[in-house]
Formats: sequence, C-alpha cells, structure tokens
Amino acid sequence: MAAAELERLRMAGAGMAIAVLTSGGDAQGMNAAVRAVTRMGIYVGAKVFLIYEGYEGLVEGGDNIKQANWLSVSNIIQLGGTVIGSARCKAFTTRAGRLRAARNLVEHGITNLCVIGGDGSLTGADIFRSEWGGLLEELVRDGQISEEVARENCRLNIVGLVGSIDNDFCGTDMTIGTDSALHRIMEVIDAITTTAQSHQRTFVLEVMGRHCGYLALVSGLASGADWLFIPESPPEDGWEDLMCERLGETRSRGSRLNIIIIAEGAIDRNGKPISSNYVKDLVVQRLGFDTRVTVLGHVQRGGTPSAFDRVLSSKMGMEAVMALLEATPDTPACVVSLSGNQSVRLPLMECVQVTKDVQKAMDEKRFDEAIQLRGRSFENNWNIYKLLAHQKPAQEKSPFSLAILNVGAPAAGMNAAVRSAVRIGICQGHTVYVVSDGFEGLSKGQIREVGWHDVAGWLGRGGSMLGTKRTLPKTCMEKIVENVRKFNIQGLLVIGGFEAYEGVLQLVEARGQYEELCIVMCVIPATISNNVPGTDFSLGSDTAVNAAMESCDRIKQSASGTKRRVFIVETMGGYCGYLSTVTGIAVGADAAYVYEDPFTIHDLKANVEHLTDKMKTDIQRGLVLRNEKCHEHYTTEFLYNLYSSEGKGIFDCRINVLGHLQQGGAPTPFDRNYGTKLGVKAVLWMSEKLQEAYSKGRTFANSPESACVIGLRKKVVAFSPVTELKKVTDFEHRLPQEQWWLNLRLMLKMLANYQISLTEYISGTMEHVTRRTLSIEKGF
Repeated sequence: MAAAELERLRMAGAGMAIAVLTSGGDAQGMNAAVRAVTRMGIYVGAKVFLIYEGYEGLVEGGDNIKQANWLSVSNIIQLGGTVIGSARCKAFTTRAGRLRAARNLVEHGITNLCVIGGDGSLTGADIFRSEWGGLLEELVRDGQISEEVARENCRLNIVGLVGSIDNDFCGTDMTIGTDSALHRIMEVIDAITTTAQSHQRTFVLEVMGRHCGYLALVSGLASGADWLFIPESPPEDGWEDLMCERLGETRSRGSRLNIIIIAEGAIDRNGKPISSNYVKDLVVQRLGFDTRVTVLGHVQRGGTPSAFDRVLSSKMGMEAVMALLEATPDTPACVVSLSGNQSVRLPLMECVQVTKDVQKAMDEKRFDEAIQLRGRSFENNWNIYKLLAHQKPAQEKSPFSLAILNVGAPAAGMNAAVRSAVRIGICQGHTVYVVSDGFEGLSKGQIREVGWHDVAGWLGRGGSMLGTKRTLPKTCMEKIVENVRKFNIQGLLVIGGFEAYEGVLQLVEARGQYEELCIVMCVIPATISNNVPGTDFSLGSDTAVNAAMESCDRIKQSASGTKRRVFIVETMGGYCGYLSTVTGIAVGADAAYVYEDPFTIHDLKANVEHLTDKMKTDIQRGLVLRNEKCHEHYTTEFLYNLYSSEGKGIFDCRINVLGHLQQGGAPTPFDRNYGTKLGVKAVLWMSEKLQEAYSKGRTFANSPESACVIGLRKKVVAFSPVTELKKVTDFEHRLPQEQWWLNLRLMLKMLANYQISLTEYISGTMEHVTRRTLSIEKGF
C-alpha cells in the first residue's frame, strides 16, 4: 500500500469506535493482543473499548464495557491468561441475547469488533455480524433506539484473532497460545526425563487436544518420544503388540526411560477412546515396567507467554486494527493470521468450514484426508516423527559418506539438527561421521563414525555436544583436504553461525585448487545473532530471545518496586539488532538501539524526553535495550551517563549486561522442532545432489548449486548457493545486506507510544483457504 494511502487510512480512524473482547478458553498471549489492538486503535485516533468477561459482558453491558486509554494496557504483556476475563455465554447463542448485545454496542457507538477466541467464538461473531441489520430494525421497532442512531451504526465490522493452545484452526500457521503451551509441555518432559532415567521408568504423558493432535505431535517430535497417539491418525489394529515390542527393544539397548505422549482425544481405528490409564496398564501387564501417568491438564494454559506468542499477538493485534480501518460493506469477516513471518487476512468462514471438514473426515474414518486438511506443515511433522522415532534398516548401503560438524559459538538447537541429520543419513544408507571442534577438528582428524543410538537423548540438550570452534578453513586448508580424502567424505553438513557460512564459502572458492573439495556442502544456520544470509530465522535465536525476555521481565518487576527507574540492558548479537528488537517487542521496551537503524544524539535526547514524560504517569519505570555493537561511540556506559545526567531528579538509571546467558539453557520447542526439520531436509537435499554428482564410482560436484545454505525465507524452505549469497552479504559487519525484521522496528516504536508515521507499515493481504492452499509447504 502506498505511503499516502496509509496516512489517509490512519486519518480514517478518527471518530471510529473499536471494542475488543476475549472469549472461550484462555490462551497465553491474549493480553499482548489486547494491548496491541488498544494501542494501535488509539494511535489511529479511534476510541477503544475493553469488553470484560467475553460475550457475557457484551450481553450484560454496563460496567463490563469500559473505554480504554494508553495506560489501561500497561504492564500486561508478560501476564498469562486474559486480564479482561473470558466466559462461555449461553445467552449470546440466542437471538434475544444478541439483541441485547447490539443495544449495548450501539449505546457506545461501537461498530467495529475484534474478537480473540476459538472457532466457536469467531463463528458466533460472524452470525452476529450477519444479523446486525435485522437486530437494529428490531431495536428501532421496539423504540429502544432511534432511526437516526440505527442509520449511523448501520454496519458492524468483525475481525478475529485465533486464541487457542490446540492450534486447531485450519488455514492459520500458528494460533495465539500454542507456542507457550509447548513451552509448558517441554518443561514437564525435561523434568520427567531426569526422574525417569534415575528409576528406569516409563512415563505416559497426556496433553490437551480433544480434536487436534498438534500439541502431542510437536512435543513428541521435540522430545523424541517412543510412541505417540493423535486423533487424526489412530494406530493400526494390533498396535498394543507393536508398541510393547518397541518399548522392550529400546530398553534392551540400554535406554533407561520410555516416554509415550497421548493427546486427550486419542482414539483407535473404530473411534473408541484410548485412555492414558489403558496404555499404562498395558505396559505394566505386558512388560512389567515401572510406569507412571502424568496428565498435564490446565498447566498447559498457564504461565507467562513465550516470546513467539507475545510478538505474534502484537503483530496480529496491529493488523486487526488495520483490517477494521480498511473494511467495506463487501468485506467478509476475516481472521488475522501469520503465514511464514508475514501477516495475512483469511475469510473467517472459509477457515471455519475447513476446520469442520477435518472433524467430519475423522468422524467418517478418512484419517489420511484429516491429516492433509490440517495442512502441509502438520503432515510434515507427522512424517518426520515416524521417520526418526524408530530405526528402520536402510533398503541398501549407499556409496556415500557424510560428515557433520558444528562451527562458531554454540546455539540451542544444534544438537537437535545433528541428531536428525545423523538418523536420516543412516535411513538413507550413508556412512555418517561426526567431527569434534568444527573445521579445526576436521583438520586434526577428530572424526568418528556414529550410529542411530549414539545421538539418543540429544534433542533437549543446549549448547553443542560435538564441541565447536570459530577457526576458519583457510588457516588449515591442506589438512582439511587431506582428511576429506582420507575418510572419503563426499558430503559436508556444517551447522553454525556466520563462520559456518564463511567457512563453506572458503571451501567452495578453493575447489579450483583442490579437487577433493568438489563435494556436496550444506550450511544449517545456527546462531543466536540471526545474522546468516539466506534465512529469515537461524537456529538458536528463538531460545536466545526467550532467555533475554525472561531476564528483562525480572528487571521490569524489580523496577516496578522502585519507582522512577530506567534500566539500560545490553544484549548480544554482534552488529545484528534482531535479538534487541524482538526482545524489545516481547517485553514492551521503550527503545531498542541497533546498528541497522542509525540514531543520533537528537534521537537519544528525544528518548530521554519521552521517558521524562512517562515518569509523570502511573507507569514510573523505563526499559531501554542496546545491541552490543549498535554504535561505536554511544556505548552502554555512555547511554547510562547520558540518561543519568539528563534524568537527574526525575529518574535514576541502572545497567544490566545480559552476556552469555543468552546462549545457554535448553532449546525452546521451536528450536528443537526447527533443528529437527532442517537436519532432515538438509540431508535429503544432500542425498539428491550426491546422486546427481555420482558417476563411475566417484562424486564430482562443483556447480554453485552443490554448496548451499538451507533457510526459511518468507513462507518456504529454500536452498541458496553460498556463492550467490556472497553478493548480498556485508562481510565487514557479518550481516545480510537486507533483513526482513527491520519492519518490526515500526511496531516496537508505535507500541511504545512514539508519534511516528505509518508510511512504512506493511499491510497484510487477503488470502483464501482451499484444499490447494493447505497443501502448500508453509515453513515451520
């Protein structure tokens, strides 16, 4: 959309009234969405109303509908649940109830409604919208409103945000609360794993998902569970024998624990429920294993939202207001969703219809179709889980050998990628080597062959189990070539940060000199800085953002106890400001200074004045993030001195340098899942390239396409030749020349109440949900 149109659209907000409500089951991240809708609404000049207790509050009216101001939604982004309450409402399912709701909205002049809830809540909103004209006529007839009031409020615009931890709404990549629920599940699995190993126990874990197996599937994939039950794909008849046989097999190989994950809606092929207690009794009776059941229940809905959910909800909340501004009488009610890393709008009833089709397919035992209707990403998760959970002998031994190494600083998720790459390589019949200590280890011959079980238990481990160094190949090229020849390595999988990309580029450029380097190479970007060209997301950056966010949440808590205090927090990331920017959005920071968005002393002065004004309100604290290399002269110390002297008598300052805690800790569910999928896709791609380059008993690969970076770009997984990426890389600052996340800077500033222009906003487009669109690969 052109800049002039966006500014005109912003002006259209004046005089509008928008109401926001949360309905159905609560989900972490709903508060971030309420905050974003409220602040974006106020930013475009609209009146914003909060409706308390969901549809019940809409029907009851009175004090349940309150006008909000900027500070009404301060300090709620980190809270779980929903601060405006949610309730199931029978009255709203009747026409009489909807008539009362219409009367309450008209009383406040509200003709724009943002509903945050599941498919039931959103379907109810669509019915309300379709009846709106008739409801107003009835109110005029009964003398409750005048004809003039009815004319002024003749159209109701609806936009929905899906808040559901089950991720069961078709057409959307991710619903609000799903990522946080996965965090809770993985915390429990990690805790249970340690106790199960101590006692050699089997644990049966029941997770939520009455009609959708997404939580069970992704937690099974992210934990390497031994067996998995999901409603979309019931086990074949006779599964009891097979499951017990598999569990016995893993124990006999020395494993000290078994984990079975079961969705609460799990069924067998005849539609009969499979309960967690039935599975437990089965294991005890057949195998005699010490077995325990853990039902996670509402724990999955609780706790603070993850960084992903906070950013997702903020993005969707802002887009919802834009969709309401643009709505015309012909616009269908829409749902705002995420596709890849971009906001999209989807017709509400198309999504509802496909969601119903899934249930119908399951009821009619068309299980393969049910999985397809869930979308390509769900189907991929299921196929990859089945590939990696149990070893299947390779059809035949392949002539190829692959070597896997980690390069650069450790990043969470590296071990998940190594595990899946090793296992998929073995499935393909390749000889798989792992290399300790990166390129340095490759030059010193620290290379060993690994088997399927050597990487068991690696999924949830942080850091790098292989060990990693920053050494680049040019310092030891001869020795690397010697070992590539000695071990007959035809494929090299390098998992790491900017050094991994730079290292593979050096190997490719040395192909003219050394024929041994005419092999297939692939880089899986893994760095907390998210600065590798060829991908929008690097492995490990999600874990780092969550670690930084948790620290900032604690800092904010400390600041709320001491009034009039500003914290200056320094994050890692080299010259790349991704970590600062995304953490800043997730914690509601007042500013985030990054190298890519140049700033001057005038900007710093404006920020100090902004904080000075903020101290006059009820929210007497500030949080400013600074990327470690954002400016040569405006160091963290300089900012501290500047803020301290300018804020004298108004606020005092404190510094926190987060340092290496951003690299540590167990990987998040996103990084475990992402690492697993990248490992699988990279090795499948390498196998294909090896076949193409193999002739007369030897491999010769020297085309640009034989050495690539695998990455998620917008909506798809892409392989980009390292030689092509060289043209779009700033080597001095170790950055891609173009970075998509700079668009998020606008959101950070707008939600922190900076009066800036809307001209750079990228509006979501309307897309349709059909069986064809569901079959398209949509990243992770």
